[in-house]
Amino acid sequence: MTILQYESKIWATADLLRGSGIKESEWPGMMMPFFALVMIESRLLRMFDELKVEIGEDALKEMDKEDFVDLIRDRGQGYNEFLFERNMTLKDVCKNDKTFDLDFSEYLKAFDGETKDLLGVDASEGDKFLDIRGVITKLKAKKVLMGYTIGWSEIDLRSFNNSEITTLEEHIKRKWADMSAETAGEQYTPDDIIALISEIIASKTEESNQLLKIYDCTCGGGNLLFGVEDRIKEKFKRFTATYGQDWNDALYAMAKIESRFRNDSKIEYGNTLNDDKFSNDEFDVATANPPYGVDWKGYRKSIEDDKTGRFHYLPSVGDGQLLFMQHIISKLNATGLAVVVHNGSSLFSGDAGSAESNIRKWMLDHDLVEAVIQNPTSEFFNTGIYTYLWVINKNKAPERRDQLLLIDASKKFTPLKKNKGDKRVEIDEANRLEIVEALTRFEDCEFARKFSKYHFYFNKQAIELTNLDEDGNTFRDQLAMVIKRDGSEERAKSEKLKPLSLSDGETTISEFRIIDFDKEGFKNLTDAYTGYWKPLVTALDYKEQPLIVTTTDSIYHFDNQRETLVKTTESGEEVLGCGKIVVKSALKKATKKLPERIDITVELTPDTQKDAEIIPFDPDPEMNRTNTEAFMANYIFKPFVYLDNVVGVEINFNKIFYRPEELRSVIDVVKSLEVSAGLLKSLEKELGV
Repeated sequence: MTILQYESKIWATADLLRGSGIKESEWPGMMMPFFALVMIESRLLRMFDELKVEIGEDALKEMDKEDFVDLIRDRGQGYNEFLFERNMTLKDVCKNDKTFDLDFSEYLKAFDGETKDLLGVDASEGDKFLDIRGVITKLKAKKVLMGYTIGWSEIDLRSFNNSEITTLEEHIKRKWADMSAETAGEQYTPDDIIALISEIIASKTEESNQLLKIYDCTCGGGNLLFGVEDRIKEKFKRFTATYGQDWNDALYAMAKIESRFRNDSKIEYGNTLNDDKFSNDEFDVATANPPYGVDWKGYRKSIEDDKTGRFHYLPSVGDGQLLFMQHIISKLNATGLAVVVHNGSSLFSGDAGSAESNIRKWMLDHDLVEAVIQNPTSEFFNTGIYTYLWVINKNKAPERRDQLLLIDASKKFTPLKKNKGDKRVEIDEANRLEIVEALTRFEDCEFARKFSKYHFYFNKQAIELTNLDEDGNTFRDQLAMVIKRDGSEERAKSEKLKPLSLSDGETTISEFRIIDFDKEGFKNLTDAYTGYWKPLVTALDYKEQPLIVTTTDSIYHFDNQRETLVKTTESGEEVLGCGKIVVKSALKKATKKLPERIDITVELTPDTQKDAEIIPFDPDPEMNRTNTEAFMANYIFKPFVYLDNVVGVEINFNKIFYRPEELRSVIDVVKSLEVSAGLLKSLEKELGV
């Protein structure tokens, strides 16, 4: 019997849950602790059988109890008094229905302390790791505890080795993933993606006597971490060690239990981002599938106060993926390799100068990214989005320095015969090998493109444009020259007016320093400002409702048709160029010379606007400046001044691999319409129309 034949027996245990009215989405949380219980018992019994062969059954019986217990505990796989001293299994516990509740409780308490903690045997409040105590309480309330436990007790896995049990565990976890993303299926990585990641790592791994340390900072139930280790072991004779951390109670417990039956495996509980349990360790290989779009505001302060130096920039609090990326890079040794799963936001979210863009720039500046691989859509169980594999390599070959390969593997799949949740496709072995071969060759091909890393950099050049009237004039030229502190001259920013009145046809203002407030029915000047004068001034628009400003010797207005300021005096009309009439109000505090007051000011300014141009980047500063100036000369036709230039980085697969849909010729479309028309006529005849 192959171990996968046990799948149906395991899922048969859910029949009682269904019959008890328990929602399918709750099944994973109720099955996990019992599945873990069966795995632990089977492995402990198999270990005990091995001891009997190794030491001799009679020798074991004659051993002093303390020595016997120490012998088993030294194996580090757990202990249970029922199994080793009373020779009673879970199946034996289920034989007596009259004492079942007591016996089952004693059986669980007979485990070693760590196992009891992981199973949640003594948990009394809320979820704690696998929380078997909470599940038992629910099953008792439904009056199905014994029947449910009997179903699990009939699953005997002792004849299978650790690798086979792990295979079964991954199949069960995958089905849990179909049901609930909130329990075992949270960020579950499909087998074919694990296989692809493993092939990538294997392609860059060599035989050696050195230990290969593999790390996953968001290991969940361990499927990705242990899956990579098992596949590496199939290809190499190297000794491996696995290290993982997670802070989901149930998933951590599943991974921790699995780790106890592996050589050199260490799983820790906690939030990697603010409580790194491996702070003093570095690793040869890292892999992870961190959560997508999950905020980190709950532990924001601890990350902002982080003193490790691993976070060079802090991305938007709404998505922590790039925090994990920076953490992973910090955990790699000098020649370390990482393959990390992300969604698309890590590639292009955030504008130039944002933390996200700066993180990408930091990675490329330090030449850490070797490749990015776009996976097909509908690859994961709980989402149909595109996902990407980032290949981070601190030991890039010399010929690959400052180079980056993009692989579009979005079409490298075969459809599944039966969908698994949102998963409808898989990257089969033939396609996996093609992808890895493309990475190994590191050359352009049908689905891969090689670039200088600087291809993904861009200048975001900020400028201030000066708008012109129909004759190409700006009010800036009318402004007086002023002397700066350093002795140089520059144009004044504006021309302040001393108006007698201003009017937009509906509102007229003839008072420009307001001290009295009671005439408007307000209690004080502050109320008068916020309740009347400020909204009155804010509503004035020199363009929409032409604003007339009258001074002692001139009248000013803006001519919408000519887009220019006009000054009218006794001598006639003078065109001043494109500009603005700016009216401001301010509540001023009392001074020694002046009381508290509302001041209304009017000034003429040039009409300017800020803009930003996206310009290709050149790593040579002189060429970058020359290219920027050439771009401006070709595309900007108004006077402008340079403001800040910010260099951003984004990786956009659509721009590079976009394939326009081929349009059918008009002749083909007409032929199709003629065929359709013929079919319609045939149907009409059949219907007698």
